[in-house]
Amino acid sequence: MSKRAIGILLVNTGTPDEPTPKAVRRFLVQFLSDADVIEYPRWLWLPLLHGIILRVRPRRSARLYQRVWDERGSPLLYHTRDLAAKLQDALRDQITESSVHIADGMRYGNPSIKSALAELRNKGATHLFIFPIFPQYTNTTSGTIIKAVFAELEKWRWLPSVQVLSDYHENDAYIHSIVGSIRAYWAKNERAEKLLFSFHGIPQEYVEKGDPYQAQCLRSAALIASELGLTEGQWLATFQSRFGPQTWLQPYTDVALEKLGSEKLASLAVICPGFAVDCLETVDEIGHEGRKVFQEAGGGAFAYIPALNSSDLHVQALSEIILENLCQK
Repeated sequence: MSKRAIGILLVNTGTPDEPTPKAVRRFLVQFLSDADVIEYPRWLWLPLLHGIILRVRPRRSARLYQRVWDERGSPLLYHTRDLAAKLQDALRDQITESSVHIADGMRYGNPSIKSALAELRNKGATHLFIFPIFPQYTNTTSGTIIKAVFAELEKWRWLPSVQVLSDYHENDAYIHSIVGSIRAYWAKNERAEKLLFSFHGIPQEYVEKGDPYQAQCLRSAALIASELGLTEGQWLATFQSRFGPQTWLQPYTDVALEKLGSEKLASLAVICPGFAVDCLETVDEIGHEGRKVFQEAGGGAFAYIPALNSSDLHVQALSEIILENLCQK
Protein backbone atom coordinates (compact mmCIF):
# COMPACT_ATOMS: atom_id res chain seq x y z
CA MET A 1 0.00 0.00 0.00
CA SER A 2 1.49 3.36 -1.01
CA LYS A 3 2.05 6.12 1.49
CA ARG A 4 -0.42 8.98 1.77
CA ALA A 5 1.15 12.08 0.25
CA ILE A 6 0.57 15.20 2.31
CA GLY A 7 0.95 18.58 0.65
CA ILE A 8 1.23 21.56 2.99
CA LEU A 9 0.62 25.00 1.52
CA LEU A 10 2.26 27.68 3.64
CA VAL A 11 0.76 31.04 2.64
CA ASN A 12 1.79 34.62 3.42
CA THR A 13 0.51 37.96 2.12
CA GLY A 14 3.17 38.64 -0.47
CA THR A 15 5.74 41.20 -1.55
CA PRO A 16 6.76 43.10 -4.68
CA ASP A 17 9.27 41.33 -6.92
CA GLU A 18 11.62 44.31 -6.69
CA PRO A 19 11.79 47.55 -4.64
CA THR A 20 10.92 49.67 -7.67
CA PRO A 21 7.87 51.84 -8.36
CA LYS A 22 6.87 49.63 -11.29
CA ALA A 23 7.05 46.39 -9.30
CA VAL A 24 5.37 47.95 -6.27
CA ARG A 25 2.55 49.27 -8.44
CA ARG A 26 2.01 45.82 -9.92
CA PHE A 27 1.83 44.38 -6.40
CA LEU A 28 -0.50 47.10 -5.10
CA VAL A 29 -2.91 46.69 -8.02
CA GLN A 30 -3.47 43.08 -6.98
CA PHE A 31 -3.48 43.76 -3.25
CA LEU A 32 -5.68 46.84 -3.13
CA SER A 33 -8.12 45.53 -5.74
CA ASP A 34 -9.06 42.66 -3.41
CA ALA A 35 -12.62 43.28 -2.22
CA ASP A 36 -11.85 41.35 0.99
CA VAL A 37 -9.14 43.87 1.87
CA ILE A 38 -10.87 47.09 0.80
CA GLU A 39 -14.61 46.71 1.25
CA TYR A 40 -15.63 49.97 -0.38
CA PRO A 41 -18.14 49.68 -3.26
CA ARG A 42 -16.17 48.91 -6.43
CA TRP A 43 -17.69 51.87 -8.31
CA LEU A 44 -16.26 54.17 -5.64
CA TRP A 45 -12.98 52.45 -4.82
CA LEU A 46 -11.55 51.44 -8.20
CA PRO A 47 -11.57 54.95 -9.75
CA LEU A 48 -9.96 56.27 -6.56
CA LEU A 49 -7.37 53.46 -6.59
CA HIS A 50 -6.38 53.85 -10.25
CA GLY A 51 -6.91 57.60 -10.49
CA ILE A 52 -5.05 58.75 -7.38
CA ILE A 53 -3.52 56.09 -5.12
CA LEU A 54 -1.63 54.13 -7.76
CA ARG A 55 -0.22 57.37 -9.15
CA VAL A 56 1.30 58.37 -5.81
CA ARG A 57 1.78 55.42 -3.48
CA PRO A 58 4.11 53.15 -5.55
CA ARG A 59 7.00 55.62 -5.59
CA ARG A 60 6.74 56.28 -1.85
CA SER A 61 6.34 52.58 -1.00
CA ALA A 62 9.28 51.66 -3.22
CA ARG A 63 11.54 53.92 -1.16
CA LEU A 64 10.37 52.13 2.00
CA TYR A 65 10.95 48.70 0.48
CA GLN A 66 14.46 49.78 -0.52
CA ARG A 67 15.23 50.33 3.16
CA VAL A 68 14.44 46.71 4.08
CA TRP A 69 15.66 44.99 0.89
CA ASP A 70 19.00 43.24 1.27
CA GLU A 71 21.26 40.89 -0.66
CA ARG A 72 18.66 38.10 -0.38
CA GLY A 73 15.81 40.34 -1.50
CA SER A 74 12.54 40.82 0.35
CA PRO A 75 12.68 39.69 4.02
CA LEU A 76 9.07 38.49 3.90
CA LEU A 77 9.82 36.21 0.95
CA TYR A 78 13.11 34.68 2.05
CA HIS A 79 12.05 34.24 5.68
CA THR A 80 8.89 32.45 4.50
CA ARG A 81 10.92 30.23 2.17
CA ASP A 82 13.46 29.43 4.89
CA LEU A 83 10.62 28.58 7.25
CA ALA A 84 8.98 26.29 4.68
CA ALA A 85 12.24 24.44 4.02
CA LYS A 86 13.04 23.90 7.69
CA LEU A 87 9.47 22.92 8.46
CA GLN A 88 9.53 20.30 5.73
CA ASP A 89 12.71 18.75 7.15
CA ALA A 90 11.22 18.71 10.65
CA LEU A 91 7.96 17.11 9.56
CA ARG A 92 9.65 14.49 7.42
CA ASP A 93 11.47 13.34 10.53
CA GLN A 94 8.21 13.14 12.48
CA ILE A 95 5.78 11.80 9.87
CA THR A 96 7.04 8.47 8.63
CA GLU A 97 3.80 6.88 7.52
CA SER A 98 3.21 9.57 4.87
CA SER A 99 5.33 11.57 2.46
CA VAL A 100 5.37 15.30 3.19
CA HIS A 101 5.79 18.15 0.72
CA ILE A 102 5.65 21.85 1.60
CA ALA A 103 5.23 24.70 -0.85
CA ASP A 104 5.15 28.40 0.00
CA GLY A 105 2.75 30.67 -1.81
CA MET A 106 1.74 34.31 -1.66
CA ARG A 107 -1.77 35.75 -1.83
CA TYR A 108 -0.37 38.61 -3.92
CA GLY A 109 2.74 38.53 -6.05
CA ASN A 110 5.10 35.59 -6.45
CA PRO A 111 5.25 32.68 -5.90
CA SER A 112 1.50 32.61 -6.44
CA ILE A 113 -1.00 30.37 -4.72
CA LYS A 114 -1.69 28.85 -8.15
CA SER A 115 1.95 27.89 -8.71
CA ALA A 116 2.38 26.57 -5.17
CA LEU A 117 -0.70 24.37 -5.46
CA ALA A 118 0.51 23.10 -8.84
CA GLU A 119 3.85 22.22 -7.24
CA LEU A 120 2.09 20.12 -4.59
CA ARG A 121 -0.11 18.46 -7.21
CA ASN A 122 2.94 17.61 -9.32
CA LYS A 123 4.53 15.99 -6.27
CA GLY A 124 1.52 13.73 -5.98
CA ALA A 125 -0.16 15.22 -2.91
CA THR A 126 -3.39 13.38 -2.12
CA HIS A 127 -4.16 15.40 1.00
CA LEU A 128 -3.76 19.19 1.13
CA PHE A 129 -3.25 21.10 4.35
CA ILE A 130 -3.84 24.84 3.82
CA PHE A 131 -1.91 26.90 6.36
CA PRO A 132 -2.13 30.72 6.23
CA ILE A 133 0.65 31.76 8.62
CA PHE A 134 -1.46 34.35 10.41
CA PRO A 135 -2.09 33.38 14.04
CA GLN A 136 -5.13 35.67 14.31
CA TYR A 137 -7.93 35.32 11.76
CA THR A 138 -9.21 38.24 9.75
CA ASN A 139 -11.01 38.15 6.43
CA THR A 140 -8.35 40.52 5.07
CA THR A 141 -5.58 37.90 5.44
CA SER A 142 -6.54 34.30 6.23
CA GLY A 143 -10.03 34.75 4.82
CA THR A 144 -8.96 36.01 1.42
CA ILE A 145 -6.18 33.38 1.26
CA ILE A 146 -8.61 30.53 1.89
CA LYS A 147 -11.03 31.89 -0.71
CA ALA A 148 -8.22 32.22 -3.27
CA VAL A 149 -7.09 28.64 -2.63
CA PHE A 150 -10.55 27.22 -3.22
CA ALA A 151 -11.07 29.44 -6.27
CA GLU A 152 -7.99 27.81 -7.76
CA LEU A 153 -8.98 24.30 -6.69
CA GLU A 154 -12.33 24.74 -8.44
CA LYS A 155 -10.40 24.62 -11.71
CA TRP A 156 -8.84 21.24 -10.95
CA ARG A 157 -10.25 18.16 -12.61
CA TRP A 158 -9.33 15.89 -9.70
CA LEU A 159 -9.54 17.22 -6.15
CA PRO A 160 -7.57 15.79 -3.24
CA SER A 161 -8.92 15.92 0.31
CA VAL A 162 -8.43 19.41 1.75
CA GLN A 163 -7.95 20.58 5.31
CA VAL A 164 -7.75 24.26 6.36
CA LEU A 165 -6.31 25.87 9.48
CA SER A 166 -7.96 29.26 9.88
CA ASP A 167 -6.17 30.50 13.01
CA TYR A 168 -3.96 29.45 15.91
CA HIS A 169 -4.13 32.57 18.10
CA GLU A 170 -4.32 30.75 21.46
CA ASN A 171 -2.54 27.54 20.54
CA ASP A 172 -0.11 26.62 23.31
CA ALA A 173 2.76 25.94 20.91
CA TYR A 174 2.34 29.38 19.31
CA ILE A 175 2.11 31.19 22.66
CA HIS A 176 5.13 29.32 24.02
CA SER A 177 7.18 30.19 20.93
CA ILE A 178 6.53 33.92 21.31
CA VAL A 179 7.24 33.76 25.03
CA GLY A 180 10.44 31.82 24.37
CA SER A 181 11.55 34.40 21.81
CA ILE A 182 10.96 37.27 24.23
CA ARG A 183 12.79 35.51 27.04
CA ALA A 184 15.71 34.73 24.75
CA TYR A 185 15.88 38.40 23.78
CA TRP A 186 15.78 39.46 27.42
CA ALA A 187 18.59 37.04 28.22
CA LYS A 188 20.86 38.86 25.76
CA ASN A 189 19.58 42.42 26.20
CA GLU A 190 18.46 44.62 29.06
CA ARG A 191 14.78 44.11 29.84
CA ALA A 192 12.65 47.16 28.99
CA GLU A 193 10.24 48.83 31.40
CA LYS A 194 7.27 48.13 29.13
CA LEU A 195 6.46 45.61 26.42
CA LEU A 196 4.22 46.71 23.56
CA PHE A 197 2.42 44.16 21.36
CA SER A 198 1.73 45.72 17.97
CA PHE A 199 -0.70 43.95 15.64
CA HIS A 200 -1.61 44.95 12.09
CA GLY A 201 -4.82 46.95 12.15
CA ILE A 202 -8.07 46.57 10.24
CA PRO A 203 -11.01 49.00 9.97
CA GLN A 204 -13.24 48.99 13.03
CA GLU A 205 -16.20 48.41 10.73
CA TYR A 206 -14.90 44.95 9.81
CA VAL A 207 -15.04 43.87 13.45
CA GLU A 208 -18.55 45.25 13.74
CA LYS A 209 -19.49 43.02 10.78
CA GLY A 210 -18.28 39.96 12.68
CA ASP A 211 -14.53 39.70 12.05
CA PRO A 212 -12.97 38.01 15.16
CA TYR A 213 -9.57 39.59 14.65
CA GLN A 214 -9.55 42.17 17.45
CA ALA A 215 -10.67 39.69 20.10
CA GLN A 216 -8.11 37.14 18.94
CA CYS A 217 -5.26 39.67 19.00
CA LEU A 218 -6.11 40.79 22.51
CA ARG A 219 -6.44 37.16 23.62
CA SER A 220 -2.98 36.33 22.22
CA ALA A 221 -1.41 39.35 23.90
CA ALA A 222 -3.03 38.54 27.24
CA LEU A 223 -1.87 34.90 27.13
CA ILE A 224 1.71 35.92 26.26
CA ALA A 225 1.79 38.59 28.97
CA SER A 226 0.38 36.15 31.52
CA GLU A 227 2.98 33.49 30.76
CA LEU A 228 5.71 36.12 31.02
CA GLY A 229 4.35 37.14 34.42
CA LEU A 230 3.76 40.75 33.36
CA THR A 231 1.49 42.99 35.41
CA GLU A 232 -1.19 45.15 33.79
CA GLY A 233 1.02 48.22 33.68
CA GLN A 234 3.95 46.40 32.09
CA TRP A 235 2.40 45.69 28.71
CA LEU A 236 0.10 47.21 26.10
CA ALA A 237 -1.56 45.93 22.89
CA THR A 238 -1.93 48.32 19.93
CA PHE A 239 -2.71 48.25 16.19
CA GLN A 240 -0.53 49.61 13.39
CA SER A 241 -0.55 50.31 9.64
CA ARG A 242 -3.86 52.12 9.28
CA PHE A 243 -4.70 53.37 5.82
CA GLY A 244 -7.39 55.72 4.52
CA PRO A 245 -10.02 57.84 6.30
CA GLN A 246 -11.84 55.06 8.19
CA THR A 247 -11.58 54.50 11.92
CA TRP A 248 -9.30 51.52 12.50
CA LEU A 249 -8.80 49.35 15.57
CA GLN A 250 -7.43 51.32 18.48
CA PRO A 251 -5.24 52.17 20.28
CA TYR A 252 -3.08 53.09 17.31
CA THR A 253 0.55 52.04 17.62
CA ASP A 254 2.05 55.34 16.44
CA VAL A 255 -0.14 57.35 18.82
CA ALA A 256 0.78 55.05 21.71
CA LEU A 257 4.49 55.34 20.89
CA GLU A 258 4.30 59.12 20.88
CA LYS A 259 2.40 59.12 24.18
CA LEU A 260 4.85 56.75 25.86
CA GLY A 261 7.72 58.85 24.59
CA SER A 262 6.16 62.07 25.89
CA GLU A 263 5.81 60.38 29.29
CA LYS A 264 9.62 59.95 29.24
CA LEU A 265 9.48 56.18 29.42
CA ALA A 266 13.06 55.10 29.93
CA SER A 267 12.89 51.93 27.85
CA LEU A 268 10.40 50.19 25.57
CA ALA A 269 10.41 46.90 23.68
CA VAL A 270 8.00 46.18 20.83
CA ILE A 271 7.06 42.79 19.40
CA CYS A 272 4.58 42.01 16.60
CA PRO A 273 3.01 38.62 17.42
CA GLY A 274 0.67 38.69 14.43
CA PHE A 275 3.52 38.61 11.91
CA ALA A 276 5.03 35.16 11.36
CA VAL A 277 8.09 36.64 9.63
CA ASP A 278 9.67 40.04 9.43
CA CYS A 279 8.62 42.37 6.64
CA LEU A 280 8.22 46.05 5.78
CA GLU A 281 5.63 46.54 8.53
CA THR A 282 7.91 45.22 11.25
CA VAL A 283 11.47 46.06 10.20
CA ASP A 284 10.72 49.55 8.91
CA GLU A 285 7.36 50.69 10.30
CA ILE A 286 8.21 49.54 13.84
CA GLY A 287 11.98 49.15 13.92
CA HIS A 288 12.71 52.42 12.09
CA GLU A 289 9.67 54.72 12.07
CA GLY A 290 8.34 53.54 15.42
CA ARG A 291 11.68 54.08 17.10
CA LYS A 292 11.84 57.58 15.65
CA VAL A 293 8.34 58.50 16.88
CA PHE A 294 9.04 57.20 20.39
CA GLN A 295 12.45 58.79 20.84
CA GLU A 296 11.65 62.13 19.21
CA ALA A 297 8.73 62.43 21.65
CA GLY A 298 11.16 62.04 24.54
CA GLY A 299 11.39 58.28 25.06
CA GLY A 300 14.57 56.45 25.96
CA ALA A 301 15.91 53.09 24.78
CA PHE A 302 13.83 51.36 22.10
CA ALA A 303 14.05 47.73 21.02
CA TYR A 304 12.20 45.83 18.32
CA ILE A 305 12.10 42.10 19.11
CA PRO A 306 12.26 40.28 15.74
CA ALA A 307 9.54 37.99 14.45
CA LEU A 308 10.01 34.25 14.87
CA ASN A 309 11.07 33.92 11.21
CA SER A 310 12.68 30.51 10.57
CA SER A 311 13.93 30.05 14.12
CA ASP A 312 13.90 26.65 15.80
CA LEU A 313 11.18 27.95 18.12
CA HIS A 314 8.96 28.75 15.16
CA VAL A 315 9.63 25.50 13.32
CA GLN A 316 8.84 23.50 16.43
CA ALA A 317 5.64 25.45 17.09
CA LEU A 318 4.28 25.14 13.55
CA SER A 319 5.26 21.48 13.43
CA GLU A 320 3.24 20.84 16.59
CA ILE A 321 0.26 22.77 15.23
CA ILE A 322 0.28 20.83 11.96
CA LEU A 323 0.69 17.48 13.70
CA GLU A 324 -2.16 18.26 16.11
CA ASN A 325 -4.48 18.93 13.21
CA LEU A 326 -3.30 16.15 10.91
CA CYS A 327 -3.87 13.64 13.71
CA GLN A 328 -7.56 14.55 13.67
CA LYS A 329 -7.95 13.09 10.18
